[in-house]
Amino acid sequence: MVAEAKAIACELPATRGTPTSRWSLADLREELLVTGLVEEISTTTLWRWLAEDAIRPWQHRSWVFPRAPDFAAKAGVALDLYQRRFQGRRLEPDEFVISADEKTSIQARCRCHPTLPPGVARMMKVEHEYQRGGALAYLAAWDVHQARLLGRCEPSTGIQPFGRLVEQVMTVEPYASATRVFWILDNGSAHRGQASVDRLQGAWPNLRLVHLPVHASWLNQIEIYFSVVQRKVLTPNDFLDLAEVEQRLLGFQRRYQQAAVPFDWRFTRADLEQLLRRLDDHQQFPTAA
Repeated sequence: MVAEAKAIACELPATRGTPTSRWSLADLREELLVTGLVEEISTTTLWRWLAEDAIRPWQHRSWVFPRAPDFAAKAGVALDLYQRRFQGRRLEPDEFVISADEKTSIQARCRCHPTLPPGVARMMKVEHEYQRGGALAYLAAWDVHQARLLGRCEPSTGIQPFGRLVEQVMTVEPYASATRVFWILDNGSAHRGQASVDRLQGAWPNLRLVHLPVHASWLNQIEIYFSVVQRKVLTPNDFLDLAEVEQRLLGFQRRYQQAAVPFDWRFTRADLEQLLRRLDDHQQFPTAA
């Protein structure tokens, strides 16, 4: 009976004719009573049954199913570069791998009342209402193996702002005199398609642009750094103006660089192939006609 109750909890409610997106304890209790699985049961008992199991049917997370036909091929190139390999050979000491992207629309939210620091039996208090002070973009490039970070703030994203980030990196050593500098990028509008390859590799002969497949930003290591920035710098968002936002971002960048080490990246091409096989074998839910 317990196993059957857990099985129902793991079904989508719509498959059993219940017009909700996920089960509440009350809804699940009602379903068990209607189906005759139990004569009576409390929501407390249901909660105890579910809490004892490794499956958490009340939780959910969003994800994007890989749809690009060349997903494995494109992603595999980036994963090989993370292991310092390209086209079957080891990279030379004067070849570098850069992971880059933009963090867009970072707002300056000036709170209507000052933020109160933590106190005795009181957490930090941040005023809910704020005045908008504009927004800017933060562009950053991360040397995957050297743990070197370069970045800049721009009024907005675009081809020219991203070009300035590339110039900032490619005009300093060791990248200026490197044999090759691989740039791993997503498909953002500032660096999308063959046009971006022609533009950037034409401007910088030792640059090699490597596009990730669509919906694969999770394979871009710069996103790890951006997540740190979001937690440590931008949350809560409480800035007087954009100048303060820029000062804080670049200040944190310098601080982070002082102790930076390469990310312990363990996801390899073999792991990707295993993941894609598992997704292929996974039974998809039927779509509406």
